[in-house]
Amino acid sequence: MAKKKSLKLNFIMNALLTMSSFIFPLITFPYVSRILLPVGTGKVSFTTSVVSYFALFARLGIPTYGIRACAKVRDDKEALSKTVQELFIINMVMSVMAYLALFVAIAFVPRLQQEKMLLMIVSLTILFNAIGMEWLYKALEQYSYITIRSIVFKFIALLAMFAFIHNQKDYVIYGGISILASSASNVFNFLHAHRYVSVRPVGGYDFKKHLRAVVIFFAMSCATTIYTNLDTVMIGFIATDTDVGYYNAAVKIKTILVSIVTSLGVVLLPRASYYVENGRMEEFYRITKKAIHFVFLVATPMMVYFMLFAKEGICFLSGSAYIGSIVPMQIIMPTLLLIGLTNIMGIQMLVPLGREKVVLLSEIAGVIVDCVLNALLIPRITSTGAAIGTLVAETAVWIVQYFALRNSVEEAYRSVQYRAIGIGIVIGTGLGIVVKQLALGTFAMLVVSSVLFFGSYVIVLTMFKEPLVLEIERQMIGKVKKS
Repeated sequence: MAKKKSLKLNFIMNALLTMSSFIFPLITFPYVSRILLPVGTGKVSFTTSVVSYFALFARLGIPTYGIRACAKVRDDKEALSKTVQELFIINMVMSVMAYLALFVAIAFVPRLQQEKMLLMIVSLTILFNAIGMEWLYKALEQYSYITIRSIVFKFIALLAMFAFIHNQKDYVIYGGISILASSASNVFNFLHAHRYVSVRPVGGYDFKKHLRAVVIFFAMSCATTIYTNLDTVMIGFIATDTDVGYYNAAVKIKTILVSIVTSLGVVLLPRASYYVENGRMEEFYRITKKAIHFVFLVATPMMVYFMLFAKEGICFLSGSAYIGSIVPMQIIMPTLLLIGLTNIMGIQMLVPLGREKVVLLSEIAGVIVDCVLNALLIPRITSTGAAIGTLVAETAVWIVQYFALRNSVEEAYRSVQYRAIGIGIVIGTGLGIVVKQLALGTFAMLVVSSVLFFGSYVIVLTMFKEPLVLEIERQMIGKVKKS
């Protein structure tokens, strides 16, 4: 592996990126949600979800397939350049078709015409994703570059948020700034691509060899995007923008937490693909086992804590106008664990092993469950019904993937220290309940409760000598001693 990147460095850089993804909405969303109220945030969430379907068509599964395809040939610049150019051309052609489809939809669907300007602004994400080739940089494990570039643009967006959003009518500006924060930095990816691949047309393109795999990955992305965004779209058509706003507030917190849970898995895909391609299966299963342990250790306490302090979390981040978000948030929290595990089993294990069809099958199961439950529950209990649909759908995805990989992951699941995790959570929950009885403000309660909850949890895991926790603690102590 040329210029082999440190997996630890990749994780650290991705952790920084994850922290920025956590801190940015933590600062902006309390401000924006209070200015725009559920109606305004609901409009942006609805249009973003609608555009996601057209962006999905434009991407055609390339973001995930591209990482694997480029990782396999990254030691051969000529082969890498040809692969990148082939995928880029496919991506651009599909993006043009996606824009044409979006224009037709706006022209003929009255509900979309209501937010025509916002839809056009948010749709810029299609262009930015196409030229960004993020999959190339991930395949080359350029996480330092990805992190620095993203943080800079998030900071610019942060300043713009406070400078330009002052009343409820500014929701269109909010949509534009959100795109600036999430996708606009991809322009630099396009400009810097010449450092890693030839930008001169190499010719002799073989698009055919990518199509079968790309179609499978596209189907996977379709299924995922459908059941992750279907809730918001269906609420937007069936209920009101306010109901969308309630659901969006719950999902926003879940999304932030999911990024933390999946942070390790993100950096594993190129490395896992490389190990499989080179027959280093022992190392492949070693890193995936560690990733499963990481998910259980991180996701389980966060899931319980934010179910316990859902009201305080919602009120702090969004304000009292979003009380309707509390129950959906509590229902949706267990998906932190489910998504974390399916991210490892699906994207980090099944995909590198060439078993994309299993991932597709699991996601189709999720789509069917989500569609049925949404159709039944959203007309009756709106955002709460959508949350139930999401939870059951994610459970269905996990079941399919687990049984497909049972022989490979059983040992990893068995070796998780459930007793230590359970005791740590029980003690943390007890301390959290005590804090709830104190006459503290929302912010103070969250600070005190989180310190006691997670502090006691880590102490219990240390006492039980949980291997991954001890490894992290030893590394931290070693760095302190060196400094």
